[in-house]
Amino acid sequence: MTDSLDQITSASNPLIKRLRGLERKKNRNETGLFLAEGARLIEQAMAQGWEIETLVVSNTGADRDYVQALCAEAVKSGARVIQVPDRLAGSIARKDNPQAVIAAIRQQDLSLSDLDPSHPGLWIGLYECRDPGNLGTILRTADCAGAAGVLLIEQCCDPYSVEAVRASMGSLFDVRVARTDFAAFNAWRKNAALNIVAASVNGDTRHDGVDFVQPSLILMGNEQAGLPPHIEAECDTLCLIPMRGGADSLNLAQATAVMLYEGWRQRGFS
Repeated sequence: MTDSLDQITSASNPLIKRLRGLERKKNRNETGLFLAEGARLIEQAMAQGWEIETLVVSNTGADRDYVQALCAEAVKSGARVIQVPDRLAGSIARKDNPQAVIAAIRQQDLSLSDLDPSHPGLWIGLYECRDPGNLGTILRTADCAGAAGVLLIEQCCDPYSVEAVRASMGSLFDVRVARTDFAAFNAWRKNAALNIVAASVNGDTRHDGVDFVQPSLILMGNEQAGLPPHIEAECDTLCLIPMRGGADSLNLAQATAVMLYEGWRQRGFS
């Protein structure tokens, strides 16, 4: 299989330049593509129906059986498969020791109309989340806890950045993610009769005292500023996660996990 692959050895090749450029949001927006690295993540993307536009195989990985099987599946799906020296694979992945395979994958931009508000799982809303590592970790947590989906509200970081994709550990391909503004989001959730529970320093209810059994959405604020007053005013419940003192806050991804798992616990982990 690998003998028949297109061989590219020059860093000045237009395709290599285009793939390297996907580390920048501007290029991701223009091309509609993003990078994922590693056979497991790419297999997961293909299994969930994501379109692989280009599959890059390093010379070191080209003779491995699992890589050859992945190449064959990618070719069947219509992807272009190329083989490159390890140094070029490293320049695309921006790592000294890249995985054996790297894929350029077509983005899936969902809107609120693509989501089913009657989904039995808990929803997560992130208001102006700015850290891609936090976002990727939250997607991974949402996947583990069977969340209905994640809504990125207003100016959030890009879920297709290299950092977010890596932190999600493949959960990006399993969790439904939609981007929206707050007005559209609030109208959507009211129409769906979803109860908004927000974590806030202004909360007067402990997080484990909230009723998460009813159709609910957990709203989390920006890493530094939290939720602004006009957003909190639209929430049904403001709650606090207990802390003994010392550190004055939890990391956003940790706090989201605490909230989500409490809600899932109340639902019997079903």
